[in-house]
Amino acid sequence: MKKITIAIDGHASTGKSSLAKKIAKKFDYIHVNSGSMYRAVTYFILKNDLQNLVESDVNELIKKLQNNPIEFKFDNNSNIYEIYLNKVNIEKKLNDLKVSDYVSKVAAIPEIRKELVKIQREIDRSNGIVMDGRDIGSIVFPDAELKLFLTASAKVRAKRRYSEMINAGVNVNYSDVLENLKKRDTLDSTRKDSPLIIVKDAILIDNSNLTIDNQIQYISKLIRSKQNI
Repeated sequence: MKKITIAIDGHASTGKSSLAKKIAKKFDYIHVNSGSMYRAVTYFILKNDLQNLVESDVNELIKKLQNNPIEFKFDNNSNIYEIYLNKVNIEKKLNDLKVSDYVSKVAAIPEIRKELVKIQREIDRSNGIVMDGRDIGSIVFPDAELKLFLTASAKVRAKRRYSEMINAGVNVNYSDVLENLKKRDTLDSTRKDSPLIIVKDAILIDNSNLTIDNQIQYISKLIRSKQNI
């Protein structure tokens, strides 16, 4: 079977990463969550109180980032790439609401996007890869054999995100989560550099009323059709 590149883009909290992980496991592909890189940068900025550089000196911020490398390391047990900052695994630090509230602003900075896209493009795709994010099909892998765009209503996505955070022990209000998602949608779709768009050859999936099993079944058929070409 031909190994392909699968790009999954879409709005925040549409379950892109959960779906991508399951698809990757089913087809024995590698999974990469590109959004974790932007969250890692955001975590670094907030942890070190560098918000002023976001506004005043992006070049200095880039220098600090280059001196504090963010990288993917493959975990053989989970079959996914996990995010490291200065050789420390920070996966569990990335879902804090403060990070979620600031990440779209960081992701809108062209210089940061350029640095991270460079890293993403260097990942080996020869054995098949599923990457999810906001600009995978449009910018990172425009040559991907299969491009998907996930969406769902804001209220549905907020409920999912709220439940996820509560289960993770994060003290948060549903109204705050909903407001955060609406703000992220606006920032993601209106930023000047690599805005969130549905590319013409992407397949749109509204999963407001779909289970993850429904989605996997449908997407698996799409993958097999591409593998057999």
